[in-house]
Amino acid sequence: MNPRRRSIPIKIGRVTVGGNAPVVVQSMTNTDTRNVVSTIGQIRELEDCGCEIVRVAVPDIEAARAIRAIKKGINIPIIADIHFDYRLALEALEAGCDGLRLNPGNIGEPARVAAVARAAKGKSVPIRIGVNAGSLPRAEDAGATIGQRMVAAALEQIKLLESLDFNLIKVSLKAFDVPTTIEAYQEIAQKVDYPLHIGITEAGTPRGGIIRSAVGIGTLLYQGIGDTIRVSLTAHPREEVIAAYEILKSLDLREHGPILVSCPSCGRTEVDIIRLAEAVEQELLKITKPIKVAVMGCAVNGPGEAKDADVGIACGKGKAILFKKGEKIGVVDEVDCVRVLMAEVDKL
Repeated sequence: MNPRRRSIPIKIGRVTVGGNAPVVVQSMTNTDTRNVVSTIGQIRELEDCGCEIVRVAVPDIEAARAIRAIKKGINIPIIADIHFDYRLALEALEAGCDGLRLNPGNIGEPARVAAVARAAKGKSVPIRIGVNAGSLPRAEDAGATIGQRMVAAALEQIKLLESLDFNLIKVSLKAFDVPTTIEAYQEIAQKVDYPLHIGITEAGTPRGGIIRSAVGIGTLLYQGIGDTIRVSLTAHPREEVIAAYEILKSLDLREHGPILVSCPSCGRTEVDIIRLAEAVEQELLKITKPIKVAVMGCAVNGPGEAKDADVGIACGKGKAILFKKGEKIGVVDEVDCVRVLMAEVDKL
């Protein structure tokens, strides 16, 4: 894996993004921000999953003002998502948001952009320049790829903020197309040293969206690109957080909760390994500490294939070998597998 790209660290609330800080996991609520109770409730669910920064939609003044009350009920920084109306950004800043997500080019007149930059700088609130492939300005270079156009749009907005003496900047360049996203981030990573928020936009439902996100985000992270991530899914946002940590854990970039090792079902298995693995996975949702657990369907090869697991079972006909770090410690009946395995997890 390539060394991490060096970026300028910024603070979003108490969370550091960029520099030597770990890759930060973000999500976005799908509640009506004006409904303070439901929004707080969902953000608390995200906190329980390990979400470190949350973004909320700000479609009007009422939503912007609601941020003040929402902040009182949560423990993580909140970013206001702004489109077009600069007054919403100013109101969100007054309400205490910890970050802004906007495209300065959509704000309009330079004086309006300057007003937002001035207010954000006065409160030390970073601005994320968010460029999406689906909303690009008309290309000046007819031969430019979509990725190159995304980078050009981002650089233009960065130049605008820098001209206003504002440098608390984070950048994202998202597309649904994975190769386009990778191309854009690779290019921007060589041109600026601001922290990068990475993700695949509108990735879809969990079945396909997690795969697209894992391929795109995982490729960039492997190349050392990315300071904070969001997995964008058509699902409850907690699924985004869970998926994000699985991507980070697969690259050994973060430790967060258990890792489940389970073998694919095949004709050699003599137990319902799918049912067992799903039951253990459900139980592991209650665990927050990093631990590797294995559920294997073959009593001969299981302990060897999962020898680096902290604890696991390898199943045969009606029985299962219980092992730790590849060493057999007992034999249990199939009906007791999950209970005994989780008892060993609890001990650890």
